[in-house]
Amino acid sequence: MRVAFLGTPLVAVPALTALVAAEDLDVVAVVTNPDRPRGRSGTPVPPPVKQAAVDHGLRVLQPAKPIEIVDELRALELDACAVVAYGALLPRAVLETGGAGFVNLHFSLLPRWRGAAPVQHAIRAGDEVTGVTTFVLDEGMDTGPVIDRVEVPIGRDESAGSLLDRLAAIGAPVLVDSLRSLVAGAELRPQDDARATLAPKVTPDDVAIDWTQPAARIRDLVRSANPAPGAHTTFEGRRLKVWRARAMAGDGAPGAILSAGPTGVAVATGDGAVLLEEVQPEGKARMQGGAFANGYQPEVGSRLGA
Repeated sequence: MRVAFLGTPLVAVPALTALVAAEDLDVVAVVTNPDRPRGRSGTPVPPPVKQAAVDHGLRVLQPAKPIEIVDELRALELDACAVVAYGALLPRAVLETGGAGFVNLHFSLLPRWRGAAPVQHAIRAGDEVTGVTTFVLDEGMDTGPVIDRVEVPIGRDESAGSLLDRLAAIGAPVLVDSLRSLVAGAELRPQDDARATLAPKVTPDDVAIDWTQPAARIRDLVRSANPAPGAHTTFEGRRLKVWRARAMAGDGAPGAILSAGPTGVAVATGDGAVLLEEVQPEGKARMQGGAFANGYQPEVGSRLGA
């Protein structure tokens, strides 16, 4: 089976690796985003999928826009295409080059959490279960018919980063099997648009901590924003990122520091309290909550946030 793979970030690499390992698949091209400048030097850095493709000796295409490679994709005479976090919507002209179709691996149980950040939104919403879905791309945002779905429980203290890594590993073989199924003529299941929820990209403004919220909601916000963009508040007028927090009993004015010791800093919320177990003061490296308490000596009764 002749297939092309479209993907860009590290989370897409397990799927590419699984496709390469499948003896009945021939990955004839990998499409990924162009190299981007990084760091102070501005040196262009290849995306992780390009690095993996080069390691496997695969042909790499890096168009600024997918429409630029329509003729090249058509010439490949593809049986199907696989997509994981490519980072751009594919126009109809591109979708028509994919043989039986473009199979997308999405990290949620569609139609719940359509969009760029399904894992972050699932955790922030307090979902106990998520999963992976494979579906055939159409011109909408994650709206195409479903091939397969696998449910995955979300750990109570799991961060978005650790959950995404798990889903990428679980989803890789599902994607391979879904490509086979699509080419073999599998029956597709339309999504129920009435049940759809949206998961747009998360910005730093979206993850500012509101201390009037219940402790469990703040805990979920913190883990949803780890490793990016990082939930944050302010301490003595400067930004303080919170990377790990645990809900606990406590009572006080929202944002008030209740205690500070070796285990971290306890902060009152709208319902209960949270223990800040890992933080990052502005301009500093991450540190354990106990180290922050020892080094910065936050006063009991002082307030975090505006």
